[in-house]
Amino acid sequence: MTVDPLDVAVDVAVVGAGVVGAAVARLLSHHRVRVALVEAGSDVGAGVSKANTAILHTGFDATPGTLEALLVAQGSALLRAYAPTVGIAVEHTGALLVAWDDEQLARLPELAAKAAANGYHAATPVDVGELYRREPHLGPGALGALAVPDEDLVDPWTTPLAFATEAVANGAVLWRRAPVTDVRSTADGHELRTPSGTVRARFVVNAAGLAGDVVHRLFGHDSFTIRPRRGELLVFDELARPLVRHVLLPVPTATTKGVLVAPTVFGKVLLGPTADDIDDRTATGSTRTGTDRLLDQGRRILPALLAEEVIAVYAGLRPATEQSDYRIELHAEQRYLCLGGIRSTGLTASMGIAAEALALLRSAGLDAPAKGLDELVAVRLPNLGEAGDRPWRRGGRIVCHCERVTSAELADLGTSVVPPLDLDGARRRTRAMLGRCQGFACTADVVGAVAASLDVPGAELLRAPT
Repeated sequence: MTVDPLDVAVDVAVVGAGVVGAAVARLLSHHRVRVALVEAGSDVGAGVSKANTAILHTGFDATPGTLEALLVAQGSALLRAYAPTVGIAVEHTGALLVAWDDEQLARLPELAAKAAANGYHAATPVDVGELYRREPHLGPGALGALAVPDEDLVDPWTTPLAFATEAVANGAVLWRRAPVTDVRSTADGHELRTPSGTVRARFVVNAAGLAGDVVHRLFGHDSFTIRPRRGELLVFDELARPLVRHVLLPVPTATTKGVLVAPTVFGKVLLGPTADDIDDRTATGSTRTGTDRLLDQGRRILPALLAEEVIAVYAGLRPATEQSDYRIELHAEQRYLCLGGIRSTGLTASMGIAAEALALLRSAGLDAPAKGLDELVAVRLPNLGEAGDRPWRRGGRIVCHCERVTSAELADLGTSVVPPLDLDGARRRTRAMLGRCQGFACTADVVGAVAASLDVPGAELLRAPT
């Protein structure tokens, strides 16, 4: 249930309702434990998780032997199996790692060997002729590529929402707009203080994303510091979609995976991201410098792309730390687990991270017997992907014409298990106002429909935190 309590007592409190925290809460809700999912923001998946390249990774290029390599591989398999059961859009495209000079070309066998060391053996070389047959709009000068046929596309918004919805449907408490500001620990557990009240928990899982180190220090630990890495991206209109068939990856460097061109499950094309280390954890605005850099890269990779319309520019912050690997730490004597430094691969790894978290919590003394299959409540969310059966195809009055969102979809928001609390949440659940006109033609109708669905005045909805 979603509640606004003054006081909640549970077995496990999960701090942070991004894709990792929501995945942990979902898995815990399948067991006989009381769970609270505590989120600082106004919605599930509204922080780090909402702004990424939305690729379902294989883990082919992870550093072998790291936690990230292990959990991305595990999580990828779990998410691919889970997605079709709950309505998460996944689109199979594969990827091409394109070499643009002799040095990059020479590195491709090394990257194929790295993939094999990670247990992924399907990466194969592609000569220059075959590369241009597969991607005829690719810019001139490419020398060859490494094909990674299982790097696919996934819906980044429905994934955390599906996890949280399933968690709540199976008994977890979701508490939004509740940043943890203080922790009081006793022999019996922890009191998590928020501006709205207190959550008392025997065990705590820190999945706080950009605030992961802040929460970590509330428990007395100072083993890592998050310095946000900003990634700016450009979104091109659906008319650009025929220009690219695969995810086009650059050969990575020691510091960044570089700028890619990728289709999205929503029928658009992404260009990005940049990678700039910054100090401000709230700096999600785009920059002129970043946009110019991306356009320069796009002109080389896919020249025809620049003739199409950019319909959105956004930036995401990744919780980078002093090391590239995840920072997963169990402090068993405190009954405290930190899932820190989960970078852009966290979307893919989320279900693997959740399985690891459950195992670690059990090792620290959590008694978590599994519920019977007949006790679990299944959920299904509307498919938002263009390759699937969108709700508008079944008829109804279309309110947002760019994205083909119906009045029935907006009306259903108010009765959903995890309804949105603001307009941004409504947009991520339906795609309303996210198309070519960015709401220019439909804002009044969308806000009116959403406000009626959520039983709040439209003006309040527009002023809600985003």
